[in-house]
Amino acid sequence: MSFLGLSGKTFLVLGVANKKSVAWHVAKTLEEEGAKVIYSVRSPARKESLASLLAQKPVYICDLEFEDQTQKLAEQVGREHGPIDGILHSVAFANFSRGIQPFHETVRADFLQATAISCFSLVELARYFKPYLNKDASVVAIGISSQVTATNYGYMSPIKAALESATRFLAKSFSVDTRVRFNTVNAGPLKTSASAGIPGYLDNYLHAEKMTLRKAALKTQEVADAAVWLLSSRSSGVNGQGIIVDAGMGLNFFDEELVKASSRIS
Repeated sequence: MSFLGLSGKTFLVLGVANKKSVAWHVAKTLEEEGAKVIYSVRSPARKESLASLLAQKPVYICDLEFEDQTQKLAEQVGREHGPIDGILHSVAFANFSRGIQPFHETVRADFLQATAISCFSLVELARYFKPYLNKDASVVAIGISSQVTATNYGYMSPIKAALESATRFLAKSFSVDTRVRFNTVNAGPLKTSASAGIPGYLDNYLHAEKMTLRKAALKTQEVADAAVWLLSSRSSGVNGQGIIVDAGMGLNFFDEELVKASSRIS
């Protein structure tokens, strides 16, 4: 028997975009452990682009910007595949069509849309899936680590901070009548297709690699492994937490090599 005990359990994974995405690495690992994975993607076009990757797998379409679609997703998945043992929320969206602006120049409509999709959607998913979750199910969201003030990440940084906060309040709220757990995996910079679209991200990624204690970049699978552990009952004592997975980057502010390099520049 596998240590994680995931065989025969059912999980919903939201956010698969391609083979590089965190959601795909989580889903693949869950399936390798014997779990059944239900997929939810944003649009018919995304489903079509994933046709070969998700062939013969149950795939639903849900744009989390719209509450009625979230409710419909819960009803369909719950009726056809419930009870659900866990949910992975690996979804983020921001409209950077105007480019990266100073935070105080953030447009209200853009911020509210990004918040609805990237943060509040977790609250709505929890609400509508509650009747279909096992009493000790696990819900995991993918957040960001301590690089929260990176300028080129724009207004997504405070929104991801709100996502992490929301998981704590969901954990408390659900504790009244269930043992459902809510946690986040707060990842350091990763080499994903989504991150590649952020202006200046490559420079941050390379800097983050130097900041890690091991001097090697964080791998997407490492983030996925943490998420899978949180989805399993082996993490039953962890609730309302943000687990940082950044290879030590966040505590290595005074790395000798980088300090010396900075001193030479100045």
